[in-house]
Amino acid sequence: MAQLWGGRFKDKTDKEVYDFNASINFDKRLIYVDICGSRAHVKMLSKQGILTESDKNAILKGLDGIEEDVKSGKILITDEYEDVHSFVEAVLTERIGEPGKRLHTGRSRNDQVALDMRLYTRSRVAGTDNLLRTLLESILDTMKENTETYMPGFTHLQKAQPITLAHHYGAYFEMFRRDRGRLADLYKRMNECPLGAGALAGTTYPLDRDFTASELGFDGPTRNSIDSVADRDYLLEYLFTLSTTMMHLSRFCEEIIIWNSNEYQFVEIDDAFSTGSSIMPQKKNPDIAELVRGKTGRVYGSLMSLLTTMKGLPLAYNKDMQEDKEVAFDAMDNADNCIHLFTGMIKTMKFRKERMAKSAMNGFTNATDAADYLVGKNVAFRDAHRIVGELVLACIDKNKSIEEMSLEELKEISPVFDKDVYDAISLETCVGKRLTVGAPGKDAILTEIALSEDYLKSNPGL
Repeated sequence: MAQLWGGRFKDKTDKEVYDFNASINFDKRLIYVDICGSRAHVKMLSKQGILTESDKNAILKGLDGIEEDVKSGKILITDEYEDVHSFVEAVLTERIGEPGKRLHTGRSRNDQVALDMRLYTRSRVAGTDNLLRTLLESILDTMKENTETYMPGFTHLQKAQPITLAHHYGAYFEMFRRDRGRLADLYKRMNECPLGAGALAGTTYPLDRDFTASELGFDGPTRNSIDSVADRDYLLEYLFTLSTTMMHLSRFCEEIIIWNSNEYQFVEIDDAFSTGSSIMPQKKNPDIAELVRGKTGRVYGSLMSLLTTMKGLPLAYNKDMQEDKEVAFDAMDNADNCIHLFTGMIKTMKFRKERMAKSAMNGFTNATDAADYLVGKNVAFRDAHRIVGELVLACIDKNKSIEEMSLEELKEISPVFDKDVYDAISLETCVGKRLTVGAPGKDAILTEIALSEDYLKSNPGL
């Protein structure tokens, strides 16, 4: 077919060059936002007296028909067309004739594609936010059910101090809450309409950019026509936020993989989110967790690819910027799918609570509390630290936990120990007395849960 820009050229574009230049195979997913933007543009042209009412009505009716036929599969978007924009204009002109040729009045493909990517990205940002909200609801449900489910907390993958599962999950609630905050900031910052910027210098037509911005749900038009077509900051911000979210998912997955191992046995992943081995019949592998962890690198790659593409581009539009779409679409699809599947996995995951509590007791996670006990008996902290270190060595030699040591054995280490030490170093006491803001004690965690509930109620979505 003839190109929309073909008047300047004598010879046809080489087929391989045409294929290399074309974007239809990946930008066809922009079809609905392209039609949406064209509707707003045509209404504005008519309002400004640039198009007649009859032309406007013919074009709008034609656009409605294309949208319906694409949705039903009556027409297909094929590589006969260079991009989705030429597809719409060509099919429209074929169907309604001369008025279809007026669709592009006062518009460039530069501001058109800038608009399409903003509209599409804006909807995807809202979709990701909704997925994260669902994930947060699932995390909060687990927190509510496990305020007294004891487990070891870790530093350096070494058992450190006892906490609760609610407290551990609360850390991830905060991470994903911040991710939603980044999406909300991005949504507000990107919600400006580039339509009307033209190729880079606006247009001599009396366009009403405020009208099209309002029609499309933007807060207003972009302020500089060069930046309007050259800007992909919003896309970079989105890919960064997706990368951060994937990093949080990957950390969570790593822990679930460890907890699911034979050595820990803290959790059992539901069969629906596991796979087996082709040769080892006993295996039940945490493949979803591993794939989410693996796809994190893929989303990182999309961010780095777009950063690299944009880093040396002079103003305004350059064809390099066509490379934004494939990497962005891939990152959006993978991140959203990972959030969705991860949510399903943790909602169906079962916890072995007794195993978790036993692990906390056997890992000397109450050693700090034993030292605090001695400090409470007027032993200097540095001396208490040394005494408990010697106690841990004795426990290791005897293959016992601290609470399994008899009072006589404890007194051999320090005569300050008395029978009240057992209550002082129990998991319930160790966790329960930690009541500062953000700590694992029950009252503190119930406050955290209440604040998290309030947050979800006041932040329903974008």
